[in-house]
Amino acid sequence: MVYIGTASDRYAGWIGQIYPDAWRRRISRRTKRLGGKRFVEEVLPVESVRDYFRHFRTLELDFTFYEPLLDAKKHPTRTFRTLERYAGFLGPSDRLILKVPQAVFARRLHRAGGFVENETYLDGAFFTSRFYEPALELIGPWLAGLVFEQEYQRQGERPDPADHAGDLDSFFGSLPEDGRYHVELRTPSLWQPTVLDALEAHGVGQVLSHWTWLPSLEEQFNLSGRRCRNRERTYVIRLMTPRGVRYEDAYARAFPFDKLVDEMLDRRMVTDTARILWTAVAERAETHVVVNNRSGGNAPLIAQQLALAFDRLAPDGGTDRS
Repeated sequence: MVYIGTASDRYAGWIGQIYPDAWRRRISRRTKRLGGKRFVEEVLPVESVRDYFRHFRTLELDFTFYEPLLDAKKHPTRTFRTLERYAGFLGPSDRLILKVPQAVFARRLHRAGGFVENETYLDGAFFTSRFYEPALELIGPWLAGLVFEQEYQRQGERPDPADHAGDLDSFFGSLPEDGRYHVELRTPSLWQPTVLDALEAHGVGQVLSHWTWLPSLEEQFNLSGRRCRNRERTYVIRLMTPRGVRYEDAYARAFPFDKLVDEMLDRRMVTDTARILWTAVAERAETHVVVNNRSGGNAPLIAQQLALAFDRLAPDGGTDRS
């Protein structure tokens, strides 16, 4: 089964594509500063997710990346309350992918204009009590995947792959048994057999990510030995930014996310994804594809392009897609 969805929702730029025009009366605005520029984002209320799921069957929520669900005193955070609101508008067949807080899986955190060592890095107890357990409480029936994203490691700061494999082995060995874990390693030099073996030993999937400093999706798939699915035979593919383009530049080009941007969408990204999807279908595996606006300007239209490529590349026998 193939599920195509987006990274985040509620973008006013999608009105007329997946959101009815009536939502224009409910737009709120927030300011974002990025790369020395100021952007005024227009967003819809949480309940618009009902219209989102009339078009898609999977959704990645990334606001959970920035804060755990419970604070140090085990009180619900603002992130908890937002996720709780989402749960009130989900249907039986809707599926969510959550990004695990960076406080769990980032070696360093950005604080006060610089980077500091993360004191809760690979802290299994932190993950379990302040994120995993409350997440299951809120959205257990709809939870399709948990993505552990690790930031790019600069040369000279990168861990030895064997040491990193040992750290991952210890960490995932300390977590509750669950078949929905996926790891996104954004440092190509860490895609080594010893690291991949450690993940596979715990049934953890390897996210294929179309992102700034990573090789093509096809190359990633081959580097992994084409074994990216997790214990539950599920793949996660994330289409984030054009290769070689930084986050802030991709954001500025894509904003306000209401159309495809000329020469921004990488056609190879689309074709590689479609080919990997058919590999997964042949394996009777489940795949969730998450499309970000920054990968070409407008996630719903990119998803449409991907669906067309998937159908175009179909072997004899038809498709199996949601």
